[in-house]
Parts: sequence; structure tokens; C-alpha cells
Amino acid sequence: MKQLLEAGVHFGHQTRRWNPKMRDYIFAERNGIHIIDLAQTVSRLDAALEFIRDTIRRGDSILFVGTKKQAQETVATEAERSGQHYVNNRWLGGMLTNYTTIKRRIQRLEALEARRDAGEFERLTKKEAGKLTEEIVKLNSALGGIRRMRRLPGALFVIDPHRESIAVLEARRLEIPIVAITDTNCDPDLIDWVIPANDDAIRSVRLICTNVADAVLEAQTERQARLDEEFEQAEALPPVDDTTLVADADYTAALASGEALVFEPEPEEDEEEERRARARRAAEAAEEEAEDDPSLA
Repeated sequence: MKQLLEAGVHFGHQTRRWNPKMRDYIFAERNGIHIIDLAQTVSRLDAALEFIRDTIRRGDSILFVGTKKQAQETVATEAERSGQHYVNNRWLGGMLTNYTTIKRRIQRLEALEARRDAGEFERLTKKEAGKLTEEIVKLNSALGGIRRMRRLPGALFVIDPHRESIAVLEARRLEIPIVAITDTNCDPDLIDWVIPANDDAIRSVRLICTNVADAVLEAQTERQARLDEEFEQAEALPPVDDTTLVADADYTAALASGEALVFEPEPEEDEEEERRARARRAAEAAEEEAEDDPSLA
């Protein structure tokens, strides 16, 4: 609570700019400013962090979104520290809902960088090389934070959903959960995990972003430990008999083709069967001889 107070998390917007739906998160009004209820901030932040941990434990990623000046540096720093994706410049329409096109732009960026690194730009005219270099800069500015995002994120972490309204609407359309630092001018109904807090103060944004990144790192450690344990358990299992695998494969193939399955008898089984056949033939011969010679009857 002390850290929240020192960071100015409790300062909301001017009362004339408030959203009435945030009423339940407001503690008081001071000098025309709404004061956020920090008790709710703490409880809501704890719940949001646990949700983020669960998302990472499942193997999903978090997309940090914060394009306002106060959030840009912090968003990039904390997302990179925790190995997550981020958008801290302009949100391009369709970043989520038209992700196929976005992936093509990322591929274009990677192809241009590969050509540059291979020295191809040196063989171009100064004007052509400059034009391609400028394209790389623009693509990196817009897509650099998501260039390693191979699929849609498991959740969005948004600073100021009022400003990032397009990102919020795209996430809702795709049913991607949203965690957001939600100031008194925002609509909490659009957010799945509301963190009532000041989204304008740099210290406030940094404090909450740091907590989110720490939760991600903690969950990543837990997930890796679980995967290592499962791998060790699999390694400890007894080896599988290869002959059993071959027999099982033959049996499955025979069933699939509808062919009769014939197994070769073991050598001991061959000898025993031959002995029984000889005994049967001897008994049959004795019976025939008895029928031909009445004195033997």
C-alpha cells in the first residue's frame, strides 16, 4: 500500500472527466480530482497477477500494450525483461483481427534485414538503399515488439484502455482476455481484469508493469520446473521391448489390411507337433493291421 501511495497510484482524473461506471472504485473526491480506492487496487491487482500466472503456466503469452508517452519506455523494458510481446507505438488496425496480414509484414521486415546483413544494400544505389533502410525503421517501430509472436496472445495487458480502444475492441472480438490499468475515465465493462489505478503517472505505470513482468517470470520458472520434472519421469520409465513394438505394428497393419495374421511357431512347438503327428500315424497303422489280420483281433 505504501508503494502505491508513493507512486501516486491513487490519483484519478478530474471529476468532470470521469466515467460513472468507475464509481465503485472511487474512494473520494479531493480538489476536483477523484481518489481511487487503493484497497480495491491491491485486491484487483492480486487477482489479475494470478490470472497472468495461469496464462503463462498454460504456455500462452502476454501482449503488453501502451502507446502513450508515459508508458512507452516502461512497456518495452518490462515486456522484454519477461520475454513477452509489446506494442508501444501506434496500434495498427487489424494487429489481432487481421493477424495473417501482420505476419506477412513481419516476414517482409525479416527479409529486408537479412538482405541488409548480407551486404546486398551496398550493391544498390544510395537512393534505393536509403528507401529500404527507411522501410526497415518504420516496420521495426510498428512491429518490432511483436515480431516473435507466432500466434495470438493468451491475454492483453493494457495501459489506458480508453486510449487503446481499438486494441481492446479487437481483443474482445476474438475473446482474448484483457487485463488493464483502468483510470477513472475508463469503461470497466470492457475489461476482464480491472486494475483501478492512475494510468498517467510514470511511477504508477512502472510499478504495476513491474509487478506484471515479475508474475510472468515467476510463472515461467514454475512451468519450466514442471516440464523438467515430467521429462525426468519419462526418462525413468523402463525401456520398451523393440520386438513387442514390431509385433504390435505387424498386428495393427494386418488388421488394417484385413489379411490373415500368421505367426511362425517356436522351435519347441515344431518338435512337439511332429512327435504327436508320428504317434497318430502309428496308431492309425496299428488299427488297419488289426482289421486285416483276424488273429490279432
